[in-house]
Amino acid sequence: MKAVLIDDEKHNIDNLRELLNVYCPQVEIAGTAANADEGKTLIMLKQPDIIFLDIQMPQKSGFDLLKELSSHDFEVIFVTAHDQYAIQAMRFAAVDYLLKPIDINELQAAADRAIKRQRLKDQNRQLENLVNLLKSHQNKEDQRIALNTLKETRFVKTGEIVRCESSNNYSTFYLQDGEQLLVCRPIYEFEEILKDYDFIRCHQSHLVNKKFIKSWKKEYGDFLLLTNRDEVPVSRNKKEVVKKALEAN
Repeated sequence: MKAVLIDDEKHNIDNLRELLNVYCPQVEIAGTAANADEGKTLIMLKQPDIIFLDIQMPQKSGFDLLKELSSHDFEVIFVTAHDQYAIQAMRFAAVDYLLKPIDINELQAAADRAIKRQRLKDQNRQLENLVNLLKSHQNKEDQRIALNTLKETRFVKTGEIVRCESSNNYSTFYLQDGEQLLVCRPIYEFEEILKDYDFIRCHQSHLVNKKFIKSWKKEYGDFLLLTNRDEVPVSRNKKEVVKKALEAN
């Protein structure tokens, strides 16, 4: 699989090149670039299968580079220092990223996933979803979140999610049309991802879309009655959080 490395710091490129040569022999490095403009030219010239892309670069970021490209028929593995906004966006779109300093096991796993997707000729909708998220000024309810189920990656509008319920490291999403999706990630990750999309963590095991809350029932404990007639418990330590969220415009 042909790869290009894009990073503004030479020692980072040298380190990643060495790690790939030693631990990912199935990846062939076709070229390197030190900034977004060089990277764009290199991508057009080499037509790589995989791009290892730094996010924080001078003048133009890795995200800026992606937004300038007309097509994204390759896999991207982002390489970044800890950046909360970037990580939030990448989690939302379910794309692969590596934190610096690079962990060898995580590098191998990310490379294997990218190779598998390419070999299956899977359309890289995760990356398209990320680019749309970065470009978008659309209504929050129209933004799609990538949900990885056991069989597929589903792209669901946040406004169509009624609630989310956890069971150990799995989360079940209940959609407006009645469909349920079992996702192999814990609920606390989705609380972080959806916190800016009017979702309320009302209980350790429950995350609710504010727009689907019909009333707060208190006749036999505290429960949120939803428009689909589901009743979701409100835990004692979440009462004030829920109250403030419901009072907010």
